[in-house]
Amino acid sequence: MGHVVLVGDSILDNGAYVARGGDVASRLRSRLNGSGVTLLARDGAVIEGAIAQLNDVPENATLLVISAGGNDALRSVSVLLEPARTVAEALGKVLVIRDRFEDQYGKLMDRAQRFDPPTAVCTIYDVLLPNLEQRRLANLALGVLNDVITREAARRRLPLIDLRVMFRSELHFANAIEPSEAGSDLIAAAIVEAMTHQHSGPATIYTGLGQDG
Repeated sequence: MGHVVLVGDSILDNGAYVARGGDVASRLRSRLNGSGVTLLARDGAVIEGAIAQLNDVPENATLLVISAGGNDALRSVSVLLEPARTVAEALGKVLVIRDRFEDQYGKLMDRAQRFDPPTAVCTIYDVLLPNLEQRRLANLALGVLNDVITREAARRRLPLIDLRVMFRSELHFANAIEPSEAGSDLIAAAIVEAMTHQHSGPATIYTGLGQDG
């Protein structure tokens, strides 16, 4: 079945938030009947951390799955909460965040594609922050950053695992920002789908919903 390497943040490294065996890596191993899964992703990692994780990709890897950028976005919430005198000034703050993210994410993709195994990338799902104003602003920023991820996937003909579509219920969350066991199942199902991607063709969106509804 291949050897999948998980790179990025707690969307893939969610073992601390679920019962034993309910994390993404464990659920993926179960779906692959024990085939290789290497977890390099680390809870709390930002894009720079994901780039560093790529130094440890094993030689027998057959697919890299990258979920990164959510923590970078959450760091920007405080900027979005700053007062602005005009709509143009407010949008300018968002533009600065987007441009910085685009530069960092592009570097991550460039680094990942130096490896022989192909790459699949994840979008960032909306978060359930308890403060409604912060939640709306965070999800606004995530929408802008997801546009960067989607464009990178399309331009590079990569499979896109669209977590925005998949995470549609509170049951998919262990807390405001981490996947639950049900969320882990969704991600694992989508990764299995992405393993069939024909990398010589166009980018394709995978959700795993065909398997788990």
